[in-house]
Amino acid sequence: MSLDVRPERGRVSRPAAVTLLHWVFVGFAVLTVGSLLGGSDAVVLRVAALVGYPVAALLSVVAALRGPERGRRITIVLHLVLALAQFVFSIPAPVALLGIPLSLTILGVSRPRFPRMSPRTRKIWLILHVGFSVGWLGVALTMTVLAIVGSAAESHALRHGAYEVLHVVDLAAAIPSMFLAIITGLVLSLGTKWGLVRHWWVLVKFAISVSIPLVAGTVESTLADELALRTVDPDAAPGATGVALTACLAAFTVALWGATILSVLKPWPRTRWGRSADARERSARRDAVRPSASAGSRS
Repeated sequence: MSLDVRPERGRVSRPAAVTLLHWVFVGFAVLTVGSLLGGSDAVVLRVAALVGYPVAALLSVVAALRGPERGRRITIVLHLVLALAQFVFSIPAPVALLGIPLSLTILGVSRPRFPRMSPRTRKIWLILHVGFSVGWLGVALTMTVLAIVGSAAESHALRHGAYEVLHVVDLAAAIPSMFLAIITGLVLSLGTKWGLVRHWWVLVKFAISVSIPLVAGTVESTLADELALRTVDPDAAPGATGVALTACLAAFTVALWGATILSVLKPWPRTRWGRSADARERSARRDAVRPSASAGSRS
């Protein structure tokens, strides 16, 4: 089936949009590498990002020059990897978090298709996803409690200890559980009938899952680091910063509960992309039946 690349009046064609997004990502990668050169913390992750972004930029240039159709496989594999890897790259450089929605946008415009999982494989990934998601919710609730304790405690040892433990839990438990829950959810959505953009509940749940790391990397981690340093002084009080951190973590917990409810209830109708995909699948099934029916009538 040929691809109609003629844009409607006032709209950019999909191939042109893919090419433009490739060049936008190349510019973003160059800027991010520049920001990574000025730091000295998280050396291993910083080096990984300093290697990863130039390679990604080079592959983006190759995909852009080959065109949206010929470079489609490179685009899909590259940005599937980057959508996840940039969570790690954001530890030494929070600006890398902005690359996640950019990679997801490029993936969405490229319209990736994946083979359906077998029932056994689906069950394995579902068990992993449920386990990691429950762990993420538990970590968010634990961090909320620690933030409340740190903000309300009168003892200096308890106050500073709560923020120190919160910082450790954030790095050792929150980031891995968040990362693994999103990976397993992405694999499940792309490898099953639900898809990533076919159903509103899946799309909203994925948006929640991606927005939390973005806010955590830019707001919550900054507040937590500031409070861990400030409360070293026995006379220092968390003040408004402590309240802001508590509100931020409580919002994460509520959002994750919302995602859990969406997984169970599966509300709302299909998206327009889901309806279009269903129509294409029905048309393909009809086209597959017609030749066999014609052959049977001739015999």
